[in-house]
Amino acid sequence: MQMKKQTLWLGLELYKISSKRWMSGEAARRYAAVWGNGDFGRLGSGSLDSQWKPRPLLSSAFHHQSLVSIACGGAHTLVLTDTGRVYAAGLNDFGQLGVSDNIAYSMEPLEVSGLQKEIVQISAGYYHSCAITVDGELYMWGKNSNGQLGLGKKAEKVVPAPTKVECLNGITIKTIALASEHSVAVTGEGEALSWGEGSGRLGHGHELSFWGFSRSTSEYTPRLIKQLEGVKVRNVAAGLLHSACIDGTYFLLTHSFLVCCSFQLLLY
Repeated sequence: MQMKKQTLWLGLELYKISSKRWMSGEAARRYAAVWGNGDFGRLGSGSLDSQWKPRPLLSSAFHHQSLVSIACGGAHTLVLTDTGRVYAAGLNDFGQLGVSDNIAYSMEPLEVSGLQKEIVQISAGYYHSCAITVDGELYMWGKNSNGQLGLGKKAEKVVPAPTKVECLNGITIKTIALASEHSVAVTGEGEALSWGEGSGRLGHGHELSFWGFSRSTSEYTPRLIKQLEGVKVRNVAAGLLHSACIDGTYFLLTHSFLVCCSFQLLLY
């Protein structure tokens, strides 16, 4: 096999092989790049230094694993490898790293403990984190002040280790988005669920208080967004005080030489 050394990618030596695929000098791997504020080690670079330009995320913790996904929270970062393992770096004041409640922060990525199954998706909120297993189980950890972990009203306010959302037994979770105080997920059937702090961001409507003011309460376990029943949701997004979802509706006009795809965006 012929290999020709090529231009560096963010300082990494790359080689071009005859099949026109690319590989690094170590092995064929997928890398990540990080930049921005380095406080609390959130960049996982081994220091507290901020980075003004993209820098490769290289860590001995990953060994020869390839990185397939990365998620940024308020002051922490999650990384998913091709072996289904999750690593975390940054601030851990509410257990959002999922490594140990005795660690205030970590400048190096540490493997998240307690995830026995292969992980296929990760997401990071401001102070909480989650992982979806290969068979659609949902594990959550971190801050739980308003039920954003979905573990029930009696759950601890801080959960430092990945904990399975037991009330979702028998329900496959396909994708999820975390925000500051709430979470939104999509099931394998295309249904949308939400939980955590209310204030309209969950999509469950509102009720009038005794004084006539609108209010919406927190949900401590995943709740179906009934207004989206009948809509096959494909993906969700969660912001500080709002949420959104998208469905995919395809139209085919067979006798007009026109094929078009329409994606409906729903905000709540």
